[in-house]
Amino acid sequence: MYTRTMSSATLVTATMGPSDVDACWQLDQRCFEGSEAYERQTIHDLLSSPDTLCFKTVTPDDELAGFAIGVVEPEFRGHVVVLGVSPDYRRRGVATELMRQLEDAFRNRSVHLMHLEVRTTNDGARALYEGLGFRVAGRRLGYYTNGDDGFLMVRTILAHDPGRP
Repeated sequence: MYTRTMSSATLVTATMGPSDVDACWQLDQRCFEGSEAYERQTIHDLLSSPDTLCFKTVTPDDELAGFAIGVVEPEFRGHVVVLGVSPDYRRRGVATELMRQLEDAFRNRSVHLMHLEVRTTNDGARALYEGLGFRVAGRRLGYYTNGDDGFLMVRTILAHDPGRP
């Protein structure tokens, strides 16, 4: 568990599990309203799978401020399935901390490469991922349900990253 003080409120990042399905699903609906929100059953399945790594950031009032879900795939790859941060907590380091926790968990599972998809029009998310060391490795035509293209972004994970404490 990681504790971080932001804007006079202490936010705590911890692992997330099946008991978090409803809160995670509700925040996912809010974050991705009208686009790529997941069905409740999909969230449940992800949070219940032994191949899934799930983290949440909560407020002192136990409100879900953000979440990240990644899946360990064959050939030592990790897929960042979803990263969602409540609009009320964006630009406070929540997404960065969740991605760092996810990366560490992938590293602990011997993952060497992280990958994710991001909408080509989502400049803010792409900038976040580039700031975390991801690079655009390709374009997925018509990747999103509305026909929008996505960028495939990748990041190599070192067994021991000298830039990380």
